[in-house]
Amino acid sequence: MFLLALAALVGLLRLTALRWWQVPEDDPDLGASVGPTLEPGDWLILWRLTAPGPADLVLCPDPEEPGAVLIGRIAGVSGDIVNVREDGNLEINKVRMRTERACQEPKFVAANPRTGDEVELHCDIETLSGAQHQRATMPVAAGGVGLRPMPTKREVDAGEVFLVSDNRFYPFDSRDFGALPKAACSETIVFRLVSRLGFSHVASRLSWIQ
Repeated sequence: MFLLALAALVGLLRLTALRWWQVPEDDPDLGASVGPTLEPGDWLILWRLTAPGPADLVLCPDPEEPGAVLIGRIAGVSGDIVNVREDGNLEINKVRMRTERACQEPKFVAANPRTGDEVELHCDIETLSGAQHQRATMPVAAGGVGLRPMPTKREVDAGEVFLVSDNRFYPFDSRDFGALPKAACSETIVFRLVSRLGFSHVASRLSWIQ
């Protein structure tokens, strides 16, 4: 009886509140842009019972490519003025978002989406709308060339959200594809079940996503 009740509860949650999903391993732009928070191949739990808000990491359909998805962190909502500077730092309504400290693992490796070469990047902790999250900045070795879009400053229209990539050195975000309808970005990435490295990789399994 307990197992039947548990199965029914899991089924109900899948229908109404959550689903699990794997980050594609065949999309170089997406895969680079989600580091250091996520990696291609990660199995995630997506929460969809309540609407996401500022600082949430969300999954949205790509409006230009059917079947493809976009992942980004909500930096601005209706009426906000978002300023993404050339160095990747954020200003929301003329307030600069703070960089708190280095990550627990201050360096990580990401694949250049154009060449496939691995590049070692810095990781630090940024505070956005009162919540802290990891972000990637410049490469550890001097002379690295990123894919930084032009700096952007714009007011977010009603009913839209402006997304930024956690990887500011290899971003793929609203500077590329524009603000998105808020209603389309209805799933928040909240939990990693296991990474592409498998369940034996303790550091990345069963972890909350900030």
